[in-house]
Amino acid sequence: MNQHNLKHPHKELRSLLGIRFNTDNTIREAHSQDASYHRGTLPDAVVFPKTNAEVSEIVKICVKYNIPIIPYGTGTGVEGAVVATERTLCISLNRMNRILSVNEDDRDATVQAGVTRGQLNTHLAELGSKLHFPVDPGADASLGGMVATRASGTSAVYYGTMQDNVLALTVITADGTLIRTGSRARKSAAGYDLTRLFIGSEGTLGIITEITLKLARLPEAITSAVCAFPTVDAAVNTVIELIGMGVNIARIELLDEQQMDAINKYSGLAYEVAPTLFFEFHGTVNNVAESSKVAGTIAAAHGCGDFQYATEETERKRLWQARYDSYYAALNRRPGSVGYVTDVCVPISRLAACISKTKELLNNSNLIASILGHVGDGNFHVVFPLEPHNKDELAEAQQISNQIVDIALKMDGTCTGEHGIGIGKRASLEKEHGEAVNLMRAIKQALDPQNLMNPGKIFL
Repeated sequence: MNQHNLKHPHKELRSLLGIRFNTDNTIREAHSQDASYHRGTLPDAVVFPKTNAEVSEIVKICVKYNIPIIPYGTGTGVEGAVVATERTLCISLNRMNRILSVNEDDRDATVQAGVTRGQLNTHLAELGSKLHFPVDPGADASLGGMVATRASGTSAVYYGTMQDNVLALTVITADGTLIRTGSRARKSAAGYDLTRLFIGSEGTLGIITEITLKLARLPEAITSAVCAFPTVDAAVNTVIELIGMGVNIARIELLDEQQMDAINKYSGLAYEVAPTLFFEFHGTVNNVAESSKVAGTIAAAHGCGDFQYATEETERKRLWQARYDSYYAALNRRPGSVGYVTDVCVPISRLAACISKTKELLNNSNLIASILGHVGDGNFHVVFPLEPHNKDELAEAQQISNQIVDIALKMDGTCTGEHGIGIGKRASLEKEHGEAVNLMRAIKQALDPQNLMNPGKIFL
């Protein structure tokens, strides 16, 4: 934002929004970062729209004065997708948090972008609905942010990712136009699939303000289980065999021995410090019983000790809360540290080899690190707790991350299964897609010719 441009856009934005136009340093600082180590500059101001019309007017003002825009949800991302790389206006969508409709018979809901997945599921429970929204990235992220980053999470192996669970979007484009992509119909052959174009675009093509989501039936029965293994390979080979046999598993998570030690200390648990799988089975009572029995048998054949079950809701939530706390547990291994997180995803048949090669890199490093992941779909994460402002540690973590990406790409995988590109993986995107990145740039140029929408993200 050019200095000589400041006066008039600020005046217009303040006139439009009143006290919801904010230049307070504390507010600006809070909206200048996500959950990662990435840091940039403070936005010049933060605005808090409540309606589509307000977002549209804000964008038009930004176009008029050539002001870059960063949309902001809950800030739970880990690749710097909402970090300002130049002087910008931050559009916080957390006050666009209304649930607009729930259609029980059609199993869908339409929400504003600032609604979180937890808020939506609480609302559904309060309605007495037999439905829920199943995509679960762990953090209580905003649904708009989850769409923008093509989020997935622990339940993706059974319910799919965001791209599988979005029917339609309302988007404010880079010139301030409001468009609707898709409808509540479950399929369409009408024109380009603009919905999928904006899913995963990380705010670089437009601002997502409303989402129509598929909802899933609440399962009749749920059983969780935990099982420790002698090696990571044994745990991963259990996953490969279970998936290959088509066993009905809603979640299957791997935590290595370092991560298990971390969650024991952080969450006050007493699990064996060994590579461990967390399972969850959804379905009818009979289906859940049969699936968990088969899983227990296969796990035992790969050296699993006791298959510890949890059927009561309180115990299941306690078990999974420990998994959700994994990131903070990893940082707790080194008090005062900042997190550097990377993720990759490979075909399930290559998962054991990919994790094994990753473990070799980590064992030869001087850094503390742990592995956890949604291994049912071939996705895993590495968490490095780093000393703040230690450039040598950061450089080593980045080097290892690049090596992990190279390993995954050689195995026909991807540089990120769910974290997105943001700032952190722009070079990796080039490695993965090659010349196709030029087509992505052409789409960006066509839809955002002034490069105002979240500049500096995705592309080098």
